[in-house]
Amino acid sequence: MDMGKERLSRGLLLRLGVLLTAVCVCVHVYLEMAWRGAPAALALGRPTPSSQKWGQQSRTKQVSAEAAEEQDRSVKRRISYVRTLKKDRKRDEDREDPSPQCCPPPRPRRKTPRWHIDLQPWASESHSLEDEAKRFLSYITTPQVSCASLAGEEAAQQGTKGAWAACLDPKYSLTHRIQSKHCRVYSFGLGVDDRSLERSLARAGCEVHCFDPSLKQPHLQQAEMWLHRLSVDWRDPNPAIVAQRQHASTKKLATILNDFGHRQVDVLKADMESAEWKILENLVLEGVLDSVGQLLLELHLHWAGFEVGGDDPSVVRYWFSVLKELECANFRLFHVHSDPAKPHLFLHKNVLNASSAYTLSWVNTEWKP
Repeated sequence: MDMGKERLSRGLLLRLGVLLTAVCVCVHVYLEMAWRGAPAALALGRPTPSSQKWGQQSRTKQVSAEAAEEQDRSVKRRISYVRTLKKDRKRDEDREDPSPQCCPPPRPRRKTPRWHIDLQPWASESHSLEDEAKRFLSYITTPQVSCASLAGEEAAQQGTKGAWAACLDPKYSLTHRIQSKHCRVYSFGLGVDDRSLERSLARAGCEVHCFDPSLKQPHLQQAEMWLHRLSVDWRDPNPAIVAQRQHASTKKLATILNDFGHRQVDVLKADMESAEWKILENLVLEGVLDSVGQLLLELHLHWAGFEVGGDDPSVVRYWFSVLKELECANFRLFHVHSDPAKPHLFLHKNVLNASSAYTLSWVNTEWKP
């Protein structure tokens, strides 16, 4: 009896001990987990203060990195914007100061060969002779610049044949060239009787060369001038003909300048008896006009001229185009004279009561020898 009770009490005590041990273990585990906190919390998926702090720091770093990158982009955009503004300003300045389209670009420039002049548009859609003549005559009778002083003005007032005039206005280079004793004059003509302008310029100190193919001697010095048995043409002579004749009587102006060792001519005077259009065309195409300070020319309008073809309206259009080429080469008309004794013939017709000959004078406004 006593043995059974003793065994029962021992079993109960053992169970109670096991139970207490289990409770203690559970309490210990619970307290350990509560004390450590983080592992249990992470195991349960809930944020803890330390994890929140780490997340805030990482987010702060990410935000600061993005802000720095965005700031860098904005700086680049501002730099690009400034560069664009500078380019746009430079482009606008270039647009505000363009070089003239018609006129040659700033020197020095490379000369490119030309084979024909640029024809101007027709004066009207009808392509009539009257419209072309009206435009042409208005152009050659309207001076483009004024000249305060004219050499040879006395002859013009007296109605002397030719009425040639050179500009001695101080704003152009001829006066300064005369004062420095560097003035050079070329005069072309056939059997010229009136050389009053040449003598006037020679007395002023210019080196004057008169070219006349009708002279008997090849070169002759007469008073203040040099006379040469030579004339200007729009082409050089055939070498075979030159070999037979021993001396050529006509040459291009560029060839004459080269033969005489001259680079510039302050005044070029020419009365070529209807060859002036092809000679002018040659001067334009070869760029020889850059070597000329003033151009004095007699135009003959009673017929088309040597080697100028086409119907009458086309001829007048060609004449006008040649003179516009002079304007594009910086030549401006300053003096016009028509001889009242000349017949009023314009391409063998009486058109707008035009004279058959006009003496015109141009000055190269950009000429700096």
